[in-house]
Amino acid sequence: MVTKYDVFEFVYTNRHPLKPIEVAKKFKKNEREYDNIHRMLTELTREDLLTKNNYGFQAKKHDKSNLLYQIIFHCLRSGINYNQLLNPGLVKFLSIALQRKEITSKDVNIHPITLRKYIDILHKNCLLLIISEKPLRVKVFYNILLNNLLVYFGYKHKVVTEDTTSYLEEIEKELVKFKKLKRENETGYQQIVDEFEVSFIHHSLSLEGNPLTLNETKKILKDKVIPANLKSKDIDEIKNYQKALLQMLRDSQEKEPLTLQTILNYHSLAMQHEPEIAGKIRNIEVHISGNPNFKITKAEDVEKELEVLITKYNDFIKKEKAGLKEILVFAVYFHNEFQHIHPFKDGNSRTTRLLTFHLLQSKDIPIFDIPYGLLDEYLSYTKGSRKREDQKLFSNLQKVILFNLKKINERLGR
Repeated sequence: MVTKYDVFEFVYTNRHPLKPIEVAKKFKKNEREYDNIHRMLTELTREDLLTKNNYGFQAKKHDKSNLLYQIIFHCLRSGINYNQLLNPGLVKFLSIALQRKEITSKDVNIHPITLRKYIDILHKNCLLLIISEKPLRVKVFYNILLNNLLVYFGYKHKVVTEDTTSYLEEIEKELVKFKKLKRENETGYQQIVDEFEVSFIHHSLSLEGNPLTLNETKKILKDKVIPANLKSKDIDEIKNYQKALLQMLRDSQEKEPLTLQTILNYHSLAMQHEPEIAGKIRNIEVHISGNPNFKITKAEDVEKELEVLITKYNDFIKKEKAGLKEILVFAVYFHNEFQHIHPFKDGNSRTTRLLTFHLLQSKDIPIFDIPYGLLDEYLSYTKGSRKREDQKLFSNLQKVILFNLKKINERLGR
């Protein structure tokens, strides 16, 4: 069923005025459905999103229409149904939920069936964490998409953008459940790992500026189909990162330790499209684009600091009885230390995530993706930060791990 937002997206992305019949043909609608298309065009005009002239309907380019298109664009890129999010009732729920660290059914005056619908939409699109079902307790992830939704619908209040709530107890419980379910269904577990693959590759590389959508990434990696009009570099970047990810998964599953050569190997696989730098430690100074405050190790000190970090890693993995908190604290330290050493000319952040995931999985903590709703927060506490943010990344990592565990256990327990 075509909606007015579908119609808006089509008109907005066309530079020239469009007649209703042209819009109807785009959506393969016959003459009987022409009136409905015309009604939506007229409604969008009344909302000041389109303008009508002698040649047809055309998008009005101003703050409101540009913001609406940005919302739709973000959704299309990430495989999210924008028609579900562009719901005034759901956005009203978001306006309440994002003012709190967590929210329960007692905090909102919404019919239980409607509330469940909103939660399911947000959870399906990785924008919300269901901490418990009975009693219902959820955490909505603040990110730019949800912020834009609030702004578009006229909500201007402050939201909770930082949260240091500890989820260690919930993670411990889910880990116990995970270990039992995994033993009972190893085949199902491997299928889940395979399903996480595409979303992680897409999310990880989107942070590095790769423009491919989630759907395009899936077509390339799973369907072995190359969509038209894509740059070969962007395609190669996707394929090569898959090679590095699969190698990391094999290594962590077999409890292979991280060594300097392993790190160089992951980088070499991920950056095969740039052979002049793949797997080679830099000998020049580099910086983070757009963030001059991010401190990076001088080229002359890279190898020495890498050696120190690997020594600390080796000391850590020898600890057989490290508790959950100790493991996560070290994983955060390792992540940020490696990123600040920045041993390569390019591809450092994507390699950092592989190494961090390896470390956690080798300690039997399954983590296969950073959910879409936590990507902005993750970025702001890592290479987007003005200073080192280990404590904030520690909080972010807890939510990432709990989201992964909940999703895995939900699938295994079916």
